[in-house]
Amino acid sequence: MERRDTLRKIAACALMAGGSAMLGACSPGKPSFHGTDITGADYAKDFALTDFNGQPRTLADFKGKAVVIFFGYTQCPDVCPTTMGELVQVKQALGAEGDKLQVLFISVDPERDTPAVLKAYMANFDPGFVALYADSPAKLAALARDFKVFYQRVDRKDSPNYTVDHTAASYVYDPQGRLRLFERYGTPVADLAADIKRLIDGA
Repeated sequence: MERRDTLRKIAACALMAGGSAMLGACSPGKPSFHGTDITGADYAKDFALTDFNGQPRTLADFKGKAVVIFFGYTQCPDVCPTTMGELVQVKQALGAEGDKLQVLFISVDPERDTPAVLKAYMANFDPGFVALYADSPAKLAALARDFKVFYQRVDRKDSPNYTVDHTAASYVYDPQGRLRLFERYGTPVADLAADIKRLIDGA
């Protein structure tokens, strides 16, 4: 009898939340996010890269801020500039707490994305955004495996230029440096800002 009562309560909770996808919101103490909650994941825990000023960087350098990590490249025609532009809007939407957000752009095109190019690219969006790069193709490949990120150079027969296919989502870390969310490309700015604010506020 007790088990049936419990099941009925769970079912009612899911119904009131608008479906089973929102079931987590009915669990006391568990925050609900617009992005995919991957708290406790055993990958993408850290990195050892170089920033556009030549300084070695790890995730610990940004402790105290919510961190968004995006893998991309400066000559990306659409996804990368769109994502960076949206993150500018997210920072603005956070208002006074905007300085508690740190955006990190990791290049998957080390051949063309020199430190100077990366620095200029970030300046187009926000002076506080930081671009990072791996110092060898092998190190970049190992990092991508650890972060479960895909990237692949695509050559064009009719041009010496090339593009890079890559994962278009972002990872979000809380101010303690813990991986918390996977945010898909195209997530509305308001939703992403709300998720990040929850992390800043201690969710």
